[in-house]
Order: sequence, then structure tokens, then C-alpha cells
Amino acid sequence: MFVLQYVQPGLAGLMDGSVSTLAPLFAAAFATHNNWQTFLVGLAASIGAGISMGFAEALSDDGSMTGRGSPWLRGTICGLMTTLGGIGHTVPYLVPDSWPNAFWIATAIAGMIVVIELWVIAWIRAKYMDTPFLQAVFQIVVGGVIVLAAGILIGGA
Repeated sequence: MFVLQYVQPGLAGLMDGSVSTLAPLFAAAFATHNNWQTFLVGLAASIGAGISMGFAEALSDDGSMTGRGSPWLRGTICGLMTTLGGIGHTVPYLVPDSWPNAFWIATAIAGMIVVIELWVIAWIRAKYMDTPFLQAVFQIVVGGVIVLAAGILIGGA
């Protein structure tokens, strides 16, 4: 029950927030080289994704047929974890633009946070979803790298 009601919606949210916000965040970063503007884009993407995923999870089923519990509880967990997943690699862009090499400092920190996020997601998948750890790492990292590359390529165009 714990896995169905808490872990699965939280994991879905964390995966979505961590991966889906990479493209807009890094596209903004490489298009503007402005930390504050990048932060605002990341914040908007994280909050917007959290709201969207929260409603999607809450409206996906009422829990009576699947036994997944309260839709509003699942939606809240999913939405909060989605937002958290995007905020993690957005916060480094609060480094003031006035600092020397501020953009590269923020981008390096954000990149390290992305790596940590993806490893945490892989660990949760291995622990609670019975996915072999290396398979989980491969699935999450490949998806994350593709989305990250798309953001960097679009932002650098």
C-alpha cells in the first residue's frame, strides 16, 4: 500500500520534474547566459509541471478499482515531488550575475545536482520498484541526457 500510495506517485513526480524541466531550463541558460532569467524559467517550468502532474495523477483514477488510495493524496504527492525535482537544478541559477563566471558556476552546480537527482531516482526505482539498479540508471540517465542535450542544443542555436 505504501508503494502504491506514496512511492509510486512521488517517484513519477520526481522523475517528471527532474527530467522534463531540463530542456526549458538549459535552453534558457544557454540562450541568455543570464542566471536570473534562467532561474525564472526553471521556477515556472517546475511549478507548472508540478500543477500539471498533480492534477494528472489525481484525475487518473479514484483509487476504488486500483486500490491506489485517495486521488488527492496521490496528486498532492506527485505534484510536490514534480516541483521539487525541477527546483533542485533551478536553485543554482540564483548565483548573482554580477559574480565572475556566474553563468558557468551556476551551470556546473546545476549539472552536479542533475547527476545526483538521476542517481536518487535510479536508487528509488531499484529499492521500491524492483528494477535492477544498473537498468534503472541506464533508463533514467539516457532519458535525462537526451532531454538535457535537447535543451542545450535549442538554447545554443
